Amino acid sequence: MYPPPLKDIIDLCSGLPESERREMLISFADGASRQAPQEGESFDLEDIRKDEECTDTVGVFLRVDPTHGCLFRISLGPQVQTLTRAMTTILCRGFHGASPQQIVDAPADFVPLIIGADLVRLRSQTVYYVLSRMKAAAKVWLNRQRAAAAESSTNP
Repeated sequence: MYPPPLKDIIDLCSGLPESERREMLISFADGASRQAPQEGESFDLEDIRKDEECTDTVGVFLRVDPTHGCLFRISLGPQVQTLTRAMTTILCRGFHGASPQQIVDAPADFVPLIIGADLVRLRSQTVYYVLSRMKAAAKVWLNRQRAAAAESSTNP
């Protein structure tokens, strides 16, 4: 149901008391800058934009390796909220190595298990923003692959 790295994060966070969970989220947020694209990296898909749901520009970068799965990098503008920064780190780590289809198929029901139901209620748009952008990127990649496969089968 969930990629193994994401399942590990879910298991870790869901068992924590609220105060420790919030400390863990702050720690994840502090690590968000390490999820940004690194110099010299290339990507199969890049989607950089500012949406209504977010306070600043967010860039989603996806590289898919048939052997090693997905690698996401996320760039965040300086105004992006702490919770979005935390979700960025969680999702980049949790989806690392997953197939695009696993990402598209992953249910969003894990979010309250990681961040807590109270924060989900308070910040419902924010907590799902990065997840929806990453799922959309994986879906675009899958659609491009299907189109390329269909094109190559009609043009021998």
